Amino acid sequence: MKELVEQIKVLVDAINADIDKVEKNKAAAARVRKATLQLEKVGKEFRKVSVAAAK
Repeated sequence: MKELVEQIKVLVDAINADIDKVEKNKAAAARVRKATLQLEKVGKEFRKVSVAAAK
């Protein structure tokens, strides 16, 4: 579970680094879109693991 938390932190940091550039930079917008898709996948996995750990 710690690995998933670290992955989430890395993805959020990547999004934060590019989010201010989105309006002026198309490449930054693409990186944010890609990172949000990855964040969704990791978030779903985290939810599965955390629910299983709570039981």
